[in-house]
Amino acid sequence: MDTFLDFILLRDPNVWFVVIGGLFIHTSTAVVGTFAFLRKRSLLGDGIAHSLLPGVCLGFMASGEKNLIFLLGGAFLTGWTSTILVDYIVNKSKIKQDTAIAIVLSTFFGLGIVLLTIIQRGNFGNHSGLDHFLFGQAAAISRTDVYVFGVLAAIILIPIFLFFKSFSILSFNPDYAKSVGMPVRFMEMLMTSLTVLAIAAGIQALGVVLVSALVFTPAAAARFWTNKLPKMIILAALMAVISGIFGAYISYQYAGMPTGPWIVIGLFVATFFSFLFAPERGFLKRFKNRRGTSIKIRDENVLKAIFQYNEKNGGHDKLNLKLSASDFLTIREFQTNTLMKGLKSLIGQGYVNHLDDKYYLTESGKKESKRIVRLHRLWEQYLLKRTSIDTDHVHSGAEAIEHILTPEIEAELTKELGIDGVPKEDY
Repeated sequence: MDTFLDFILLRDPNVWFVVIGGLFIHTSTAVVGTFAFLRKRSLLGDGIAHSLLPGVCLGFMASGEKNLIFLLGGAFLTGWTSTILVDYIVNKSKIKQDTAIAIVLSTFFGLGIVLLTIIQRGNFGNHSGLDHFLFGQAAAISRTDVYVFGVLAAIILIPIFLFFKSFSILSFNPDYAKSVGMPVRFMEMLMTSLTVLAIAAGIQALGVVLVSALVFTPAAAARFWTNKLPKMIILAALMAVISGIFGAYISYQYAGMPTGPWIVIGLFVATFFSFLFAPERGFLKRFKNRRGTSIKIRDENVLKAIFQYNEKNGGHDKLNLKLSASDFLTIREFQTNTLMKGLKSLIGQGYVNHLDDKYYLTESGKKESKRIVRLHRLWEQYLLKRTSIDTDHVHSGAEAIEHILTPEIEAELTKELGIDGVPKEDY
């Protein structure tokens, strides 16, 4: 408990550096990563991340020490070069973007390993810890690094704030952006530059191997919760920051535990939780909706079968005929288990009564069965009169759509077919 309080209250200066530095890194990468995610640049982001390693090595060779400004500057340079090469390969050849990214990613990463090996075997001064840029070492963030990350966060976030509307349009509708005269090429270059810079900033915490997770995973998780871009950005930043604090705490609590991988685990937990429990797009919600729709279709098909049985056997006007389980099969093929579940559900809803192994409609059941059959036949008329669909497929088409027709769509159909105002019983 004391250890946890020490961490939360930032009593240890090293913890202060890691948490505040992580706050700058995670916020800026999550924000810019949201736009990159919406533009479907996640794969390119992974390629950029792996291309940073040779830049880190070149920055070290140029400065002769692990100067963060030189290291990040070199990483930014090679990251930008990798994006230019990917675009060049795609535009000047028949190679697809994913293949071009794979070529550039593997080539740059291989070059980075070669340069790292040369540094380790050569006379380049104190290169200890340089290999930590492969997997990150957030615990090594110093006071100077915090200042650097703060400046980088400002460089990334201020342009996004200033050009937020333009970036939003470009992310959702680039064709519209071109049509209204927006400088699309400039905006794309600016967004790419900010993305490369954010990925370069994140390598201190997660390394070139894992940093793309910090950029794109928060946006993917936030997308489950909202349709609005500002809320998505805030949620992505919040998830990234919380995951960063989680990783820092694990590293603080358990000596030798790497921070970066635990940050990624925290992001995975947030994403998996969002995948399961998000109120609209979550798996459980969608599963519940699909199950509800399946039950609705089953029950309505049973009601429709009762109506059709009455219609076939002369009870169309009053719908008072009683059916046994076998009578249903003369109208429609039902599995016995499905039929009995449907009847039980309809009895519970008050649409069907049960007496002496016979089933018949209640007054509300009569109204509901008429409504379902009416929608079915209304849609059949629409398909016959307004489409070129083969007549053999009209019934199956109506079967598929009748369960989701709303009163508003029904009104539009009656108007379209010219039967607006005609008594519903006549169609």
